[in-house]
Amino acid sequence: MLRRVFLSLALLAAAPLPALAQANAGQPAPAFTLTDLDGRKVALADLRGKFVVLEWTNPSCPFVQKHYGSGNMQSLQKRFTAEGVQWIVINSTAASHSEYLKPADQKAWLQKQGAAASVAALDADGSVGRTYGAKTTPHMYVIDPNGVLVYAGAIDDKRSANPADIKIANNYLLQAFGELRAGKPVSAPSTQAYGCTIKYGS
Repeated sequence: MLRRVFLSLALLAAAPLPALAQANAGQPAPAFTLTDLDGRKVALADLRGKFVVLEWTNPSCPFVQKHYGSGNMQSLQKRFTAEGVQWIVINSTAASHSEYLKPADQKAWLQKQGAAASVAALDADGSVGRTYGAKTTPHMYVIDPNGVLVYAGAIDDKRSANPADIKIANNYLLQAFGELRAGKPVSAPSTQAYGCTIKYGS
């Protein structure tokens, strides 16, 4: 009897943890409503007809610091928002975690970085992040004007926190938008995101 109990416990320990849900490229992007850092409601449905970029972030993450400290993320934000793209920065760090930032602190950090996103919001309960299957910071998504998710994954193909690698990286966002603007399907609609694990609550 005792052996059977230990065997059951061992099997439970070995069982994989439930995976986060994953929004799939080629499918309608899951609807969401967030409250931005100034307290305004932002709904994906209100952005229909425009390209939307979702960027998951956490200022404490070295991989996020790589792209902001080098100015790479801000450059992308400025480039795409100038073309009418709606860029939404989302922080899904749980309020109970030491890396959580209050709205005013997140806003101050983004301003200090010279960020040029259309919207910045907290997702402290993790509901939007879990719905999209966001796992790392950064984790990037592109939604087309018809509300279809056309890209989900890494910002580029250099899986490091070294800013020097940005110059030699293939940027998946630039690649995706280049293809979309040319009327072509995205050739790499899904890649494996890299970075720091998102600190979801329990």
